[in-house]
Amino acid sequence: MAEQPSTPVPPPLPANVQPSVAPAPQSQRGSRKTRVGEVISSGMNRTIVVRTVTRVPHAKFGKIVKQQKKFYAHDEENKAKNGDTVRIMETRPLSKLKRWRLVEIVGK
Repeated sequence: MAEQPSTPVPPPLPANVQPSVAPAPQSQRGSRKTRVGEVISSGMNRTIVVRTVTRVPHAKFGKIVKQQKKFYAHDEENKAKNGDTVRIMETRPLSKLKRWRLVEIVGK
């Protein structure tokens, strides 16, 4: 007696149908943080310094206080100038301090 395979074998695909190999969607890569802030320095070549202001409640007293933080961001075309409001996005390390890149200039 010949043994039957325990699992059924699927029929072969027709010659004109290719198996679909889609690239991984962007959501699998993980979402990247974005910040909106004001450019406070654009004197360096292809680098801007962006100050973001976040409003958070004080840990003990609960009063809303402003927290300021500076980010060094990569500006490939040197478009952003002092005083511009920009959106920056997290990226791989580009230098000792730069971990962000310019996405768009929101306002002048």
